Amino acid sequence: MPQDKPLPVSSSEPPKFAPEQENLFREVMQLLNEQGVPHVISGAFALHEHTGIWRDTKDLDIFLTPEQVSPALDLLEERGFQTEICDPVWLCKIRRGDYFVDLISGMSNAVIRVDQSWIDRSFDSEVLGIPTKVLAPEELIASKVFVAFRERFDGSDIAHIVYAAGTTMDWSRLLSLVGDHWQMLLWSLVLFHYIYPASTAVPMLIWDELLTKFRTDLESPDSEAKFRGSLIDEKMFSIDVLEWKLQNLLDEYREKAQPKIDVIDVKEPAA
Repeated sequence: MPQDKPLPVSSSEPPKFAPEQENLFREVMQLLNEQGVPHVISGAFALHEHTGIWRDTKDLDIFLTPEQVSPALDLLEERGFQTEICDPVWLCKIRRGDYFVDLISGMSNAVIRVDQSWIDRSFDSEVLGIPTKVLAPEELIASKVFVAFRERFDGSDIAHIVYAAGTTMDWSRLLSLVGDHWQMLLWSLVLFHYIYPASTAVPMLIWDELLTKFRTDLESPDSEAKFRGSLIDEKMFSIDVLEWKLQNLLDEYREKAQPKIDVIDVKEPAA
C-alpha cells in the first residue's frame, strides 16, 4: 500500500525546485514586470521574507486585483502559457507541463479580496533572482485567517508572522482588513499567545480592543446574527446548511463578489 506524502516541516532550509519549475516561476514574474502588470508575491515566498521559514512549495502565489487578472491571463496566453480559470471568484492557474503558478485575487469565500492597496503597501524584494514586490505582513495575515480547513490550517503561519514582525506591524491596518470578521483574528492571536506566552509582539491596545468587543458580544448577543461556519469550511459545516437549513453565507459572499474573472476570452487548457 503506497504511503502518504510526508507533511511539510518548517525549516530554514531552502527548497530545491526542479529546473522547469524555477524557470516557469521566473518567466511569469519577468513577463508581468516587463508589461507593467501590478502584482505582488505571496505564499511561501512571502512567508520566508517575513519569518525566514522555508517550506517546500508546489507553486508560486501571485496576488492581483480582480480587474488585473483577465489582462494578465490574456498576456500570458499570448506568450504561450497554458491558462486555466479554476474559480472566477478568486483563482486562476498558469501551467507548463507539471508545474503551475497561481493568480489569486482574494480568498475562496470572497470575504477578503485583493485591492490596489495590497500592491501599494508591498515592498521591493527579490524572488529567485527576479526583482519583485512581496506582500506586507498585515495583508499576508489577512490572506490566511480563513485558511482553517480540516485538510489545511495556516494558524502556524500567522503565529510565525506575528512572532517575527508583530512589533513593527501596522495593527490598525490589519484590523481594517479583517473588518467585521475580527473574531477570526482574535482566534489566531489567542493561538499565538498559547504558542508564545512570553511574547509581547501583540500590542495591549489590540488585545484591549478585541477582547472588549468579544466581551460585549458575549454579554449582549445579537439574536439576529447569522451562522458563519460555511465561511470557514463549507464541507465540515455542510450539515448545518443542507440538513439543519441554516443560512449559507458562503454563497451570498461569492455571489456578491464583483468583478469576477472574465471567462470569455480565456482558453481552457488542452486535455
